[in-house]
Amino acid sequence: MLLTRTTALLVLLCSLSATGHAQAPAACALTPVQGEMRELPSGGRQRIYRLFVPASAAGQARLPLVIDLHPSGGNATARAKESGFEALAAREGFAVATLQAEDSRWNVPVSSARADDLKYVIDVLDDIAARTCIDPARVYATGFSGGARMSSLLGCRLNDRIAAIAPVGGLRWFGPCGGRAVPVLAVHGLADLTNPYEGHGDRGAEWVESVPEALAGWAMHNRCQPQLKQDAQPAPLAVVRYAGCSDGSEVRLLRVDRMGHVWPRAEVDASAVVWQFFKAHPMR
Repeated sequence: MLLTRTTALLVLLCSLSATGHAQAPAACALTPVQGEMRELPSGGRQRIYRLFVPASAAGQARLPLVIDLHPSGGNATARAKESGFEALAAREGFAVATLQAEDSRWNVPVSSARADDLKYVIDVLDDIAARTCIDPARVYATGFSGGARMSSLLGCRLNDRIAAIAPVGGLRWFGPCGGRAVPVLAVHGLADLTNPYEGHGDRGAEWVESVPEALAGWAMHNRCQPQLKQDAQPAPLAVVRYAGCSDGSEVRLLRVDRMGHVWPRAEVDASAVVWQFFKAHPMR
């Protein structure tokens, strides 16, 4: 049932995604990296991240890069195991950078008293670009829970470096945002008690607007048509979206009935769906 639902959803997402593609990236020498932890200085702090470059990519064209962000209380190693992006990357031919927050919590909403995680992401991208052949037009960000909030922030503040975002269990709107239209795929369970779908709980600044309100904020930024559409999809999945967005962007939500605060696998393979969305959206 999982395979059938995921396959059907992938077909639907791909058929509705933007059809434009970036020019084929130039070839360069690639060195495989099998889940290596790396250190780098950032903002006066020593930070770490995990890098995976598939062996199958050696000698091929510049790779897409997926930035994967752990939930609050997590770490890069556990996140890599949870999401399974590295195994998917080995089959599909992209690199994965699994980042790690200081004290296991991303600085979002941003506080000047904490580590500058926006600078950290920039430094990680620069570090990877200096060592590995990455296509700058195909750098993407996803994450779960606190990592989803952080990927939402990256889409707002670093959309000159991030082509598209896919927050799972934590879409936020940090607008007004400058810069380009950003393709957005959110995944959220209606039974999520940690980050409630309807928002406005007791989480303070971490969880304010509802998921539909956050989605509407992104639709406004991307200059989409105001009407929210729902595509035919068997329960417990529902695909809702804004159409007619500028520059081939999208704003889309995969809503899962009865699903709580998890990275979904039983209802749908979130990693596979996120990657198919990213594939359709190189930076324009």
